[in-house]
Amino acid sequence: MYNPEFWEIRLDQVDLEQFPNEANIWYETGEDRVHRYQREDRVDELADAVYDFLSQYLTQKQCEVVVLYFIYQKTQQEVAEILGISRRVVSQHLFGICRDGKHIGGAVNKLRKMCARHGIDFRPVKQTFGKQKYRDRLAISA
Repeated sequence: MYNPEFWEIRLDQVDLEQFPNEANIWYETGEDRVHRYQREDRVDELADAVYDFLSQYLTQKQCEVVVLYFIYQKTQQEVAEILGISRRVVSQHLFGICRDGKHIGGAVNKLRKMCARHGIDFRPVKQTFGKQKYRDRLAISA
């Protein structure tokens, strides 16, 4: 039945069963699942150490920006509106500025240095899923 408010196409279960599971966009092979679990375990392992660094090595404002941007997945503009600062200042808190050809400040840079100093390797790991390669991305590796 056609509904002008909502376009709905009825399909019989028999028609749907003609398509293999592998054709589904959300299909995950056993190998994909293993890689996903490994990635999630690695993120959990690193998260505790990185959270400790947030309060120890970042300013209060940098900490707020990092949490909103990376943990809560807010855009720089949304973070700016929440904190009542400009988007440019949010970017400077996150990634620092370039002055006389040198990169100065930035929470991401500080966190990378602290992780390196404490022997924490959070670099992306290449994973193979089917025929495509994806890079594991942690919140702080932006």
